[in-house]
Amino acid sequence: MIKKHEIYKTDKWNMMTVEVQGKYIVLREISDQWGEETHTFLSRPAMMQWVNNRFNKESYKDNEEEYKNIIAAFKQV
Repeated sequence: MIKKHEIYKTDKWNMMTVEVQGKYIVLREISDQWGEETHTFLSRPAMMQWVNNRFNKESYKDNEEEYKNIIAAFKQV
């Protein structure tokens, strides 16, 4: 059973989805600058460590609400 979560989406190019595929967590990040990147995690703590490195709080000083929404979406995976 595959369970899909949409983390954020601004348009068809800038989006992030997470699929729970059995014991694997597959994260797809699609960007108009970098194309598509896929990351596979074996546990939620490993994914959250990546999330905290990728979305550091310093980058969202001006938009703290967006930061909180992204982190909350990942915590619900």
